[in-house]
Amino acid sequence: MELLNTMKPFLKEAWQKAGFEQPTAIQQRAIPSITEGADIIAESPTGTGKTLAYLLPILHKIDPDKKEIQAVILSPTRELAMQIHQVIQTFTLNSGIVSGAFIGGVDIKRQIDRLKKNPMIIVGTPGRINELIDKKKMKMHEVKTVVVDEVDQMVAQKLTFDVKMAIQSTLKDRQVLFFSATISDEVKDFAAKVMNAPTFVQVERVQNNAVDHIYFVSDRRDKVEVLRRIYRMDENMKALIFINDAFHIDELAEKLKYKKIPIGVLHSAANKKERAAAIQQFRSGKLNLLLATDIAARGMDIQGLTHVIHLDMPEKIEQYIHRSGRTGRMGAKGTVISLVTPAEEKTLLKYGKELAVPMTRKELYGGEIVNDRPNSRKDDDKERRPKREPKPERNQYSSGNRNKDAGKSNKKDDTRKSYRDGENKRAVIKGASPLKGEKGRTNQAPTGSHRGSQRKSDRQR
Repeated sequence: MELLNTMKPFLKEAWQKAGFEQPTAIQQRAIPSITEGADIIAESPTGTGKTLAYLLPILHKIDPDKKEIQAVILSPTRELAMQIHQVIQTFTLNSGIVSGAFIGGVDIKRQIDRLKKNPMIIVGTPGRINELIDKKKMKMHEVKTVVVDEVDQMVAQKLTFDVKMAIQSTLKDRQVLFFSATISDEVKDFAAKVMNAPTFVQVERVQNNAVDHIYFVSDRRDKVEVLRRIYRMDENMKALIFINDAFHIDELAEKLKYKKIPIGVLHSAANKKERAAAIQQFRSGKLNLLLATDIAARGMDIQGLTHVIHLDMPEKIEQYIHRSGRTGRMGAKGTVISLVTPAEEKTLLKYGKELAVPMTRKELYGGEIVNDRPNSRKDDDKERRPKREPKPERNQYSSGNRNKDAGKSNKKDDTRKSYRDGENKRAVIKGASPLKGEKGRTNQAPTGSHRGSQRKSDRQR
C-alpha cells in the first residue's frame, strides 16, 4: 500500500472503490521502474494485474492541463483495446484526464471528431493509430510513453511494422513498455530495435491450487458430443471455449446450437458489432458459452469465468498458458478442461510437466464426471451382449452345407424357368467367356441348356 501512497488522490480513491488491497507482484516490481522513466520488458502470468501495473504510473504522470496526447497504448485486438479503455475510464474519474479508444472497423470520421476533444491518453490497434497519424489527425510530438500490450501476440500476428512506425512517430526521449504473459526470443529481438537499454522484469509463475486442470480423451469426431454432455451436467457454467482455426468456427457453432447448446461466437473475421454483441451477452450472462479463437480472446478479462475449455488442443505451450489464464484470475477458483485425442494426450501431459501443473484424466459416466468408469460397467456390457449360437461342424452331412446346396439348386431352378423350350432368348451366362473369334458377343443359351446346368450341379455335389 506504500506504493499507492505516492500516487495522486484520484488513483488511490479508484483503487479503494475497486476493492483492491495489496498490489500484485508485477505491480510492485514494474511501477517504480516505470515511474523513473525506464524502458521495461515485463513478463507476468495472465490475471496478475499487468494492466494496472503500467496504467497507474502513466496516469500519475499525465498533466490534465496539457491538452495533448501524452501516452499511447497499443493492443493487438479491438476487444482488448476497449477493455483497457474501460479500466482507464474507471481510474480517471474526477481527474480531468480525457481518454479515447481508436480501433479498426469503426467510422474513421467519428474518430477524427473524437480527437478534437484533446484526449491525453489513447488506446488502440496499431493499424488505426498509424492511419490517423498518416492523415495528420493524431499528433504524437508530446507523447512520453508508449505501451505495447500482449507484445508476443503483436509479433505472432506480424504487426511489428505498424508498432514500430507508431513508436518512431514520437520523439526519441519517449519511454517504451512491453507487457505480456510470455516473452519470446523474437520479442527480445524486436525490443532491441525500438527500446533503449530495457530492464527485464519477470514474475515467476505460481501454481494456483484453486484451478483444476482436467482432460477427457475421445476421437476427434466425438469432441462436440463430449462437450454437450459436460455442459448438460452443469448448465450454470460460464465457459470460454477455444478452437485453433477460425475457418470452421461458424459451422462448429451451428452444430452446438443444433444440440440445443446456447453459444456465442468470437473471431477476428466477424464485424465489430457482432463481436461486441457476443461479448456483451457473455458478460451479462445471457450466453453461458463463448466459442473463440486465441487472437480474438487474447487479454480478455471476463468476471466470473468458471471454465476454460480447449476444444482444440493448443499447438504451443504458450497458447495453453494464455487460454487457461482466462479463469482463476487473481487467485479465484476455476476449471480448465482439455478435450484431446489419444495422440494429443501425450502433448498435453508434456505441457503439464513443463508447467508443473497436474493434469488429471476424467471419464463421463452416469451423468457425472468420474475418475474411472466402474468395473460393473464392463460386466453389464457383457451381460447385455447377445450370446452367439455354436457353429455347426463343417462336413458333407452338415445342415449348413445342405442349405447351401439347396440354395444353389433353387438358383438353378430359377434359371431353368427363365429359359423355355423353343424360345430364343439372349443372356450373358455368369462366368462364361466369349468364344474364340467372337469377342464381345453374348452367348446364346441353347434350348435345353438346363440339362447342362443340372449336370454341373450334380458334379458340384
